[in-house]
Amino acid sequence: MNPHDYEDDDSVETSSASITYANDAPPAGGVPADGTARSAHQGRMALAAKGLLPLFLLAGLLAVFVRVGPIGVFRAAFPPIEELTFERIAFPEPGLVRVHLVNGGPEPVTVAQVIVDDAYWEHTVVPDREVGRLDDIVVEIPYPWVDGDPLIVTIVSSTGVTFTQEVAVATQSPQVNRSYVVTFALLGVYVGVIPVFLGLLWLPFLAGVSTRWVDFFLSFTVGLLLFLGVDALEGAFSLTGRVASAFQGVGLIVLGVVGTPVAIHALSRWGRSGSAISPLGLSTLIAIGIGLHNLGEGLAIGSSYAVGEVALGTSLVFGFLLHNTTEGLGIVAPLARSRPSYPKLVALGLIAGVPTIFGTWIGGFSYSPTASVLFLAIGAGAIVQVIMVLGRSMESHGREGLRGPLNAAGLVAGLIVMYATGLFVAA
Repeated sequence: MNPHDYEDDDSVETSSASITYANDAPPAGGVPADGTARSAHQGRMALAAKGLLPLFLLAGLLAVFVRVGPIGVFRAAFPPIEELTFERIAFPEPGLVRVHLVNGGPEPVTVAQVIVDDAYWEHTVVPDREVGRLDDIVVEIPYPWVDGDPLIVTIVSSTGVTFTQEVAVATQSPQVNRSYVVTFALLGVYVGVIPVFLGLLWLPFLAGVSTRWVDFFLSFTVGLLLFLGVDALEGAFSLTGRVASAFQGVGLIVLGVVGTPVAIHALSRWGRSGSAISPLGLSTLIAIGIGLHNLGEGLAIGSSYAVGEVALGTSLVFGFLLHNTTEGLGIVAPLARSRPSYPKLVALGLIAGVPTIFGTWIGGFSYSPTASVLFLAIGAGAIVQVIMVLGRSMESHGREGLRGPLNAAGLVAGLIVMYATGLFVAA
């Protein structure tokens, strides 16, 4: 055979391969063929099935366990675990006690009897005597309570388990009307708004000091924020015992302390494209952190008035009035080298102070230990984020940050001032 015949055959095969490749090429414009699109769709469906398979298996296992598992044996061998948590005891009018309860346990609870001061009393339960898990009820007791006297309420379940709560001072609870709304709003203004605005008046003084002393007052701000954060955490942990176990008081604290800084960090970087935060932005973050903390302070004041601890509330107002004046200084410290307009300063003061008003309303009209723990934890988490941002800002452009002797003294001074003014706040 002639060698050229092999060359002709190779050229024919190459040409055929080229033609085949040309026919299989995607159409112009980059749109994949139907087969490629179908394959990609099938791949996504397969990936979704792999992700959902463990969940379906888990659901099936739980269904089998509930239906044929040993739950019945456990229930027959052990007594039921019952839990009712007192959310609030209110005295809406003379001769009536209203008890708010929530079931935070794993089993339903049936309310059988109510005891007030060692005597059984008639009562009504809304919506039903059987309280399912995470459900709440209201028990209304026509009891002739005496203003200023202590009171002990005991709930007896159908299995004989008792749940007891003591009221130190019985007094008529605030009602949502114009008088109380205005009263609590004024409390919030005195405690949160006015002191913060008084603190903002330190801005002209800060504008006249050197950069070295501006860093001192920024460190002072870190100290007072650190004190406020620890104070908020202490308040949150002290309330966890009054939170129904199902709502996980400590878990709420972790959620607020960890989740809030992450959320604030993400929001603060929205649209900044990695650029450094401005002085006004830093002051806004400080005002937000202080405002969330002041929300918890408002809850404390409103709830103290609602349960009749008027002396405690007056002491709190006086103490917080001194306590919060230094917060305005912390807000304007980053603005020492800026010229903010009056509307922006007013906005900063409102951000930090107005949440106190909402706190007094919530605490006075519908106090909830669960909500209080969450709000206090959110306030502590916001303060953590603000301290981190302040620390980074103070170390920029070759500055010493908190490591400098003067700045370290400023941090300690902030802690001391907050402690000293806190002596006027009743425990």
